[in-house]
Amino acid sequence: MKVIKRDGRAVDYDRAKIELAIEKANKEVRGKQKATKTDIKGIVEYIESLEKKRMLVEDIQDIIEEKLMEIDKYELAKKYIVYRYTRALVRKANTTDESILGLIRNENKELAEENSNKNTLLASTQRDYIAGEVSRDLTKRMLLPEKIVKADQEGILHFHDADYFVQPIFNCCLINISDMLDNGTVMNGKMIESPKSFQVACTVTTQIIAAVASNQYGGQSVDMKHLGKYLRKSYNKFKSELEKKYKNKLSEDIIESIVQDRLKAELKAGVQTIQYQINTLMTTNGQSPFVTLFLHLEDGDPYIKENAMIIEEVLRQRYEGIKNEAGVYVTPAFPKLVYVLDECNCLKGGEYDYLTKLAVKCSAKRMYPDYISAKKMRETYEGNVFSPMGCRSFLSPWKDENGNYKFEGRFNQGVVSINLPQIAIVAEGDEDKFWKLLDERLELCFEALMCRHYALLGTASDVSPIHWQYGAIARLKKGEKIDKLLYGGYSTISLGYIGIYEMTKLMTGEPQTGPKGHEFAIKVMKYLKETVTKWKKETNIGFALYGTPAESLCYKFAKIDKERYGTIKDVTDKGYYTNSYHVDVREKIDAFDKLSFESEFQKISTGGCISYIEIPNMQHNIDALETAVKFIYDNIQYAEFNTKSDYCHECGFDGEIIINKDNEWECPNCGNKDHAKLTVVRRTCGYLGENFWNVGKTKEIKQRVMHL
Repeated sequence: MKVIKRDGRAVDYDRAKIELAIEKANKEVRGKQKATKTDIKGIVEYIESLEKKRMLVEDIQDIIEEKLMEIDKYELAKKYIVYRYTRALVRKANTTDESILGLIRNENKELAEENSNKNTLLASTQRDYIAGEVSRDLTKRMLLPEKIVKADQEGILHFHDADYFVQPIFNCCLINISDMLDNGTVMNGKMIESPKSFQVACTVTTQIIAAVASNQYGGQSVDMKHLGKYLRKSYNKFKSELEKKYKNKLSEDIIESIVQDRLKAELKAGVQTIQYQINTLMTTNGQSPFVTLFLHLEDGDPYIKENAMIIEEVLRQRYEGIKNEAGVYVTPAFPKLVYVLDECNCLKGGEYDYLTKLAVKCSAKRMYPDYISAKKMRETYEGNVFSPMGCRSFLSPWKDENGNYKFEGRFNQGVVSINLPQIAIVAEGDEDKFWKLLDERLELCFEALMCRHYALLGTASDVSPIHWQYGAIARLKKGEKIDKLLYGGYSTISLGYIGIYEMTKLMTGEPQTGPKGHEFAIKVMKYLKETVTKWKKETNIGFALYGTPAESLCYKFAKIDKERYGTIKDVTDKGYYTNSYHVDVREKIDAFDKLSFESEFQKISTGGCISYIEIPNMQHNIDALETAVKFIYDNIQYAEFNTKSDYCHECGFDGEIIINKDNEWECPNCGNKDHAKLTVVRRTCGYLGENFWNVGKTKEIKQRVMHL
């Protein structure tokens, strides 16, 4: 049996701890009020006879109190209650020592694995984690209702980002980079005026990204189309300078040629500034900024030619990669790239098809960009095409007082996710019970989400001037409250969900790809969407349904349910639950059929959606990738490619690890044979765990977290 402690940790059951607690209370009473060894043994045996896989420590203590009173040990029960209360006071006084000291000693493996972008050995990262542990502790003990904390511990729901909840900061956003570049901004009390060239615009953009990342806990997105104007400014500046100096001395063609050479050099330097600055900057939370660059050629854009040049350079530099400390070109984690497919570049003879061909080559080698179909997105979002936020969630369409759609300068207040498979496990195939439980648990999620909302309500703009006063989100006055931005759908607040596949399998006996399974899965999805719509009407807050990558949560929910309910075929036996609406990897389904099937779910999950297909040997399958990209444009809003490849932590080699003549793994680049430094990477989840041999001695990934 596992005992779930108050901080959510699962520890092995130990009967000696129960015996010791009763004995301590025993010392406080006399005579017949003392519990005999037989009495204590009987209590322990009763607890063990329940044969539960998992028990909360509070439930065990409740049983002890009840059993002491059943055998007329009222005074002893009172002393035990006092002992229990005293221990609770001690916990309230200090509950973070162990986790914090474990972090500093590099013994806290749970934190070390929580975020692959954070190095827990670094002092700056440790400071952020220490603050996070204190925040998590205060959140559980004082800031959240006890029933929400208990629901989180039992895997009913997940209260995301509790390590930041103590502060009035939000999740993710679309930076209003156009306003900040055109009208200037302020950082660290210093005025940053509108740039006069592309290079300066790129430098200012990275400064803004770093400042924004240091004052929120989620990702951010930047639409690169706003930089086209500044590339034009550089062109005009170079042209003016050269004409002034060489007019009547050099021909127009020669002047134009020199201007283009200078422009290309500035373009390369500017994009390189963005890529290298993002990857070398360290924000106040000890990691690189979690930033997405949105690459979209918009019909009617007066700077479309310049933006095509910028996108081409971004893709070229991502294809090349960045050198690591060993001098090997590797794939940088950031910035993420999202490339938009539209009529002009969907590989159907458009003017900018060459950019899509380059994007495909880049995907084959570097896993990015992701792809958005402008055609399918316009169908869902009232004719609009816009970037997902860094966390892959989408905003709902919103119009300003002039009736114009606005997406940039908006944000997400936070996320709470519901565990759908657990509801189906408890319902045991009874649909009436399922819907009743779903309603009860959705109400808990609503209360948890409102906690996130109330935590932001009343926040003064001074908390983060870069966001609220100087343009990233708004231009409020000093001391002005941000409350008006929390209502009316200007910002979103998201209900996440995990495990449509497992839920459907339990309730119908087949996955969501089967006829009965599909009917039930769509019914649940529509009900979730109706629920958040109802919440939005009741509160005037922008509730949204959010289905997007949450690999660690898929693992957490599955682990809790396996400990609590045992091994269930196709559900808890896998060690993971599927992300949101995704078809499970065990289902034999063609990649194109998978995208077509999941597109129906994306239309319902408008607060966030992304689908994956895996293509083996991508660098040798360019034609297949191009075919897939064409298919994405016509069939699904948002998709990403994945593959499996090996990785050497010694030199950064990213390719195929060889098996040498001694039957050992070996990096072909540096000759490293250290098993701990040779791992298989599933790019969708980013798992960098231990490799292992199966009985056939072929390489496989350890399935701790599944990729689809």
